[in-house]
Amino acid sequence: MVRGKVELKRIENATSRQVTFSKRRVGLRKKAYELSVLCDVEVALIIFSQKGKLFEFSSSNIRQIIQRYHEYSKEARSNNNGGGAGGQYMEHLKHETILMEKNLELLQISQRKLLGQGLESCSMGELNEIDCQLEKSLQNIRTRKDQVYKEQIESLKAKHTQLLQENAILFDKLPTSTPIPTPPSPRPSPAKQKEIVGGSNNTQNSMVETDLFIGLSATRCS
Repeated sequence: MVRGKVELKRIENATSRQVTFSKRRVGLRKKAYELSVLCDVEVALIIFSQKGKLFEFSSSNIRQIIQRYHEYSKEARSNNNGGGAGGQYMEHLKHETILMEKNLELLQISQRKLLGQGLESCSMGELNEIDCQLEKSLQNIRTRKDQVYKEQIESLKAKHTQLLQENAILFDKLPTSTPIPTPPSPRPSPAKQKEIVGGSNNTQNSMVETDLFIGLSATRCS
């Protein structure tokens, strides 16, 4: 059984059209990535939504791919006589080149708007969309920042625990009894030394026996 060709047409319902666009865009990006990896080729994908929002994918630097495309177009143009089918092909390449240049310019404009430049021509809807994009980007940045802070805190806690363990090991290696030096006796002051010496002399003088007696020396009792 031969299946007939399915005729594609625009989806009239805006919600269904947006859902289909999101699904097909993700699928197309996935196919482009698989093609670049499996076949080792350079792939550039540029998509503009109905509202003018840019979606792009490139296996390498998109500017280099576009520059390579320009060089290929010039080389093909120089090798072609410019007539018949070859001329039509060159016109097609020229048209594609102009289209890619316009898309690249729109991409640069979109980047400038995200940086807060060239907003004079933006409508309220475009400004709201840019505001939402920046808010999402800021939320992602804050989330990543909090994660980095938590990782740093955990690292510091781990280092602190390691230092405590090392200190405990060093403490266990110390000897159990360490002799404590006896402090020297304090020397008495000069006044105190003089008092001690004086008291010692008085004690010695009181113990000396004298030869004094009352009466004549001749009648001294034996």
